[in-house]
Amino acid sequence: MNKRFAIVGHMAPSSGKLSLNDLAGNSGRMDVLIRAVNAALFVSHGIRKDTDIVLHLCGGPGPDRRILFNGETLSGVRPDERSIGGQIKAILKRPVPPLGVLDEVTQGIFDTRGNLKNTLKEWENEGFVIYVLDAEGHKFNIDHMDLKIGFILSDHLPYSLDESILLESYNKISLGKKWLQGHSCITIVHHVMDSR
Repeated sequence: MNKRFAIVGHMAPSSGKLSLNDLAGNSGRMDVLIRAVNAALFVSHGIRKDTDIVLHLCGGPGPDRRILFNGETLSGVRPDERSIGGQIKAILKRPVPPLGVLDEVTQGIFDTRGNLKNTLKEWENEGFVIYVLDAEGHKFNIDHMDLKIGFILSDHLPYSLDESILLESYNKISLGKKWLQGHSCITIVHHVMDSR
């Protein structure tokens, strides 16, 4: 089974400087995205080879940027905020690649232009069944386990109006009545799917 997660960083910078000492403040809540990477990919003494995660950096300056962490090939990254943050910091110093160009910056980490709409289209073209994690959605009970399954989640902010309209046609699933932090949602999704 191939699992993908996509998280929208509404305030996360798409270029410029990133302070590793202030990931939760002046860095557009990059800490939320980094914890999502950690939860999506790392297990004790290893990496989930069947999982990818895409960070959507929408806070400017400049065009939106996506950073893809590919579990199958990822190497040289430790499961801590500073290590993951250091990889992102180096990418933000680079020009944003053209849309459609997936530039492998280091083993298993790719840089490309684009936004959530682009990601959804790409996933659909690759045959992924897509679910939106939303506390107001239906109970998380996937009767069939697709070989390719993707999950969309937001950072500490709700989806924008444009994003909500874009996501209207996808199934919304809830992990409980309370709004959980993104990395916790990813952990729960892994647990449910690992248990099947």
